[in-house]
Amino acid sequence: MNKARLMPILIVIAIGIVLGGLILTMDRPSAVTAEVDADTNEEPGENRPGKGARGGKLFADNEFGVELTIFEKGVPPQFRVYLYENGKPLPPAAAKVSITLSRLGAPAQLFKFAPEADYLLGDQVVDEPHSFDIAIAAERNGKIMRWSHSQIEGRVEMPDEMLKSIGVELLTAGSATIKPKLRLPGEIIFNEHNIVRVVPRAPGMVTAVYGHHGQQVKKGEVLAVVESPMLADLRSQFLATQRRLVLARTVYEREKQLWEEKISAKQDYLAAQLALNEAEIASTLASEKLRALGVRPETSLQAKDLTRYEIRAPISGIIIAKAIALGDALKEDKEIYTIADVSTLWTAVTVYPKDLNVVRVGQKVVVKATASDVEGEGIVTYISTLIGGQTRTATARVELDNQGGYWRPGMFINAELAAEEIEVPIAVSVAAIQTMRGWSVVFGRYGQYFEARPLELGRSDGEMVEVLKGLTAGEQYAAGNSFAIKADIDKSEATHDH
Repeated sequence: MNKARLMPILIVIAIGIVLGGLILTMDRPSAVTAEVDADTNEEPGENRPGKGARGGKLFADNEFGVELTIFEKGVPPQFRVYLYENGKPLPPAAAKVSITLSRLGAPAQLFKFAPEADYLLGDQVVDEPHSFDIAIAAERNGKIMRWSHSQIEGRVEMPDEMLKSIGVELLTAGSATIKPKLRLPGEIIFNEHNIVRVVPRAPGMVTAVYGHHGQQVKKGEVLAVVESPMLADLRSQFLATQRRLVLARTVYEREKQLWEEKISAKQDYLAAQLALNEAEIASTLASEKLRALGVRPETSLQAKDLTRYEIRAPISGIIIAKAIALGDALKEDKEIYTIADVSTLWTAVTVYPKDLNVVRVGQKVVVKATASDVEGEGIVTYISTLIGGQTRTATARVELDNQGGYWRPGMFINAELAAEEIEVPIAVSVAAIQTMRGWSVVFGRYGQYFEARPLELGRSDGEMVEVLKGLTAGEQYAAGNSFAIKADIDKSEATHDH
């Protein structure tokens, strides 16, 4: 084949190769677009923005483009817009830009922009979460261009059927009565009204000791035994008066009979009656002397038992102090035992000067142990009138029932007292509060969606908490099992991307 015929064929083949290459190049997606798609957290759409030189979203119309960023380093989150033409930066005054931002369950926000350095700065803070729909309008050389964009953050779709299955409870934000609790430290102490100090009341030598420190004793239980000569004298006097009383009663009965039968004179009868009265008085006196020592008068004692003196517990309780030993020679006024009834105890609650106007006698108090789960209720029975010279605090006394024996003197406690009730316009349940990226949030309910709402919180009583910012009255939110919603959101969001 000669060259004249071969040349047209080669030209056709070359043109085919070039066209094929162009077709392949046009069909292949660009690397930038693929990168943007992988890194965005946006709603699916056909016209997704590109990625600008500042790392923001780039919206373009032919040769003109705007790059939208959210800047929040050292300042509250703010919109910043950069202008471009043919890929080159424009001064911020080269175009007018406005943005309409729409959120679930909230009215639309209109952001206006003013030149600032090399960018346009929005006139409002872009509140968290950055989950919204935006409509951008830009005017350049008399031409108006518009773009729209959506991004999702802290949102999850959850139909009503799913709510029931996982036990999520819905509540409505609204006014509430907050009952703030004043929490004060304190300590469990003995009830001073139930402490008894035991003294022998009769001198003698200790021959037996049964009560020991820390022992639980019952009223009337023998604590120690003493040999007391004084007790022997008193018992001897009692026995002698008993015998005289028996004799005087016999003589009186005989003289009374003789006088009634006109055998003896009335004078003898009256003398016998006087002797009987004197014997009764002497017997009663001797008996009371024994009872004053805690000894029961007995007429059947043996001679060897006359000196035996049993010291008994005057109340039921715990021996908290002991000062007696076998062989001790005791005086009648020596304190040998201290017994405390712990069926009721006191708490000594520390009250700071700033809280004195809150604490009052008769106020209900919840007392919780700091080192265990022991909890009880009592009322304030006393508030000290003077503030301690060194601590500059007062002391409030709260009486606790301790029939179960759970409280022990020396335990540290926290006392919670209800302060003055406060009406607040918006409050949510404390159980609904979750933490996301350092925010305190609740999950608002909007149609089939839950979305995180960062809150600025105020006063709380442990059940309800005041909302200062972030939620409006009438909005529904997840209360019970709200952590299940947080878990679903955490699964769907690996990163926080604007």
